[in-house]
Amino acid sequence: MITIINYGLGNLGSIFNMLKKIGAKSIISHDLDEINRAEKIILPGVGHFDRAMEKINQGGLREVLEVKAKEEKVPILGICLGMQLLTRSSEEGQAAGLGLIPAKTVRFRFPDNSSLKIPHMGWNFVLRSSKSPLTEDFEEDFRFYFVHSYHAIVDDEKFSILKTTHGYSFDSAIQSDNVFGVQFHPEKSHRFGMKLLRNFVEL
Repeated sequence: MITIINYGLGNLGSIFNMLKKIGAKSIISHDLDEINRAEKIILPGVGHFDRAMEKINQGGLREVLEVKAKEEKVPILGICLGMQLLTRSSEEGQAAGLGLIPAKTVRFRFPDNSSLKIPHMGWNFVLRSSKSPLTEDFEEDFRFYFVHSYHAIVDDEKFSILKTTHGYSFDSAIQSDNVFGVQFHPEKSHRFGMKLLRNFVEL
């Protein structure tokens, strides 16, 4: 059973429906006892970094997630803001992130005369940067749907599993052991998202 964490900021229904479409059982929950029993966890997120961390800290989720990730080695997948929360900090705010993946989150920066837009929005291609079970059997034409103004920078390239170019190359999927993060929205990415979520389900 996959537990989709409901801490008040996230695209919960779309993730639940996509998992159902690929035949995976999941629940949406904010209950700490249910999350403690989770076999796999998805941490979604849409909104502001500090507000999300405030909700996570106040709800007692930080401690639970640390135990699930570090002690029980339960697979965890962060999506969009959920991925950024797995890093140790974000330029969007002042709060400390969960720090489950050695990385930081920064804002896109382009020259003043650049025609590139922020947020980075729409479909874009991904390239594998290191081997991971999350991206098993990905093809060169794999692409996902993005909506974000901030992105992760890993401390070491071994933690980067996918890269995407928007003005410059950035880490669009990251991993540390059993903890994974994707900047894009697999639940909005049709067959490409279905493949990634199947890989997560099969971990």
